Parts: sequence; C-alpha cells; structure tokens
Amino acid sequence: MTTLRYPPATRPEPDTLIERIRGIIGTVALDCDCRQRVNDALQRFVELEQQRETRRHLLTSRQHRSAIAALVELLAELEEVSWRESDRTVFAELAHLFDDIAEHAQRGAEELRRLDRDYLD
Repeated sequence: MTTLRYPPATRPEPDTLIERIRGIIGTVALDCDCRQRVNDALQRFVELEQQRETRRHLLTSRQHRSAIAALVELLAELEEVSWRESDRTVFAELAHLFDDIAEHAQRGAEELRRLDRDYLD
C-alpha cells in the first residue's frame, strides 16, 4: 500500500478528505445498513486523525521547548563575556541565540494554540 506524504503546508485537512470521500460514496448505490457502516467508519477515521494531529501539536511544542533549553545552556557563555570583549562578534552571536529562542517560543506557542483549537472543534 502506498502512503501519500504531503508537506505540512499542503497536507489536506482530514475533514476535507472525508467530505470528498462522502461525496463519492453518496453517488454509489448502497443499502442503508452498508451506507451507515461506511459513514461510521469515516467518522472514526476523522476522530483518529484529530487525535493524531493533537498529539503532533504537543510533540512539536515539546521539541521547541527542548530547543529552547539547549539554547539557554549556550547562553551561559554570556556570564563569561565582558563589556570590554575584544572580539565584538560574540555579542552578535549571543543576540542570535536570543532570536532563536524567541522563534522557538513563538512556534511552540502556536502549536499549543492549535492543540487548544483542535480540542474546542
């Protein structure tokens, strides 16, 4: 069985796929019992996909937290730097660490907000 892999930005939403599948199934002559079983199976699929996405958001936010922790450790070098530092590039490098922390914090927060929205939906 071939598994389709989509980049995260172009991955179709499970609900969109389900509606397309339901549209196709709606054109097929199925008896009522069979149609209900198919609809039940599709609904279970949607629920499982939503759970998978929720877990993915949490995992991704944890990865951002880990990255922040590693960057904070690197920032410990700031304690060893004097304002009289002869190599001034060290300040730009440390500033980049702060920028990276801010970016990871923003992305981690976005993932947690998505998780919260997924729960409310």
